[in-house]
Amino acid sequence: MPQLRFVDQQQRLLAELEAQPGELLLDVARLAEVPLHWRCGQGTCGTCKVRISHGGPLQPVSLGRKERNVLLRAGLIDQAAAGTECWPDVSSGWRLACHLTVGEEDWLVLCPQD
Repeated sequence: MPQLRFVDQQQRLLAELEAQPGELLLDVARLAEVPLHWRCGQGTCGTCKVRISHGGPLQPVSLGRKERNVLLRAGLIDQAAAGTECWPDVSSGWRLACHLTVGEEDWLVLCPQD
């Protein structure tokens, strides 16, 4: 089972827990009461943004149009990234926790506190 370490912008540990691969990151955080901001839980508001770091091999991801549009509208990605369905790695930029499924690798999850 992958270990997820949630940290704030100062790298202070918020929570450390195990998750099942395939679970939505937002669901994991909510059940563990991780202080990750979210509003809608449906990928339209952009408040559940996170950054992922991991030490394993590249994990290419395919992002849906909805997630890319929300990230673009929030100014978290540029037009080029918004036009690309596949990103080279899960850690390539901001992601929405409500769209992000936990992988097989251990993750460090940056939760901005804004």
